[in-house]
Amino acid sequence: MSGISDEELRELLPHLRRFALSLTREPAAADDLVQACLERVLSRWSSWRADGSLRAWMFAILYRQFIAEQRRARRFSRLVELFTGAERRAPSIEEGVLARTGLAAIDRLPAEQRALLLLVSVEGLSYKEAAEALDVPIGTVMSRLSRARAALHRAIEGEEMPPSLRALS
Repeated sequence: MSGISDEELRELLPHLRRFALSLTREPAAADDLVQACLERVLSRWSSWRADGSLRAWMFAILYRQFIAEQRRARRFSRLVELFTGAERRAPSIEEGVLARTGLAAIDRLPAEQRALLLLVSVEGLSYKEAAEALDVPIGTVMSRLSRARAALHRAIEGEEMPPSLRALS
């Protein structure tokens, strides 16, 4: 295949945007993330394996782009703090979730669990495709999905979901 067809791209764009929106929680940031993903897809088209899943490959690129942007934001915040002495940092996904108590239960899941739940349940990727997309072992996919589903069940039953906070470096 010499490139992605317009039809394939039109079919995947709404799915990529929905996934980006679930990660960023801001429409403009989601659009920027999808655009960065598409730029990377087009510039790295020769590295796509025709025997692999195009959807999984594109979701992987989008997710990795999101993680890279989060790391850049943290580095920038540390530089601002170093030069200004003011403590500025980008809020983590978990802090954003805690600040929005009125969101639905799925929004209270950690990014890794939310991403997997959306890729498998909403986007219809297989466990193997989701593992490829997020670059994690298939066992990690299954355990994160299990924890995500259990947390959603507790939330639906009215039990409090403990915040899932962890230090990211």
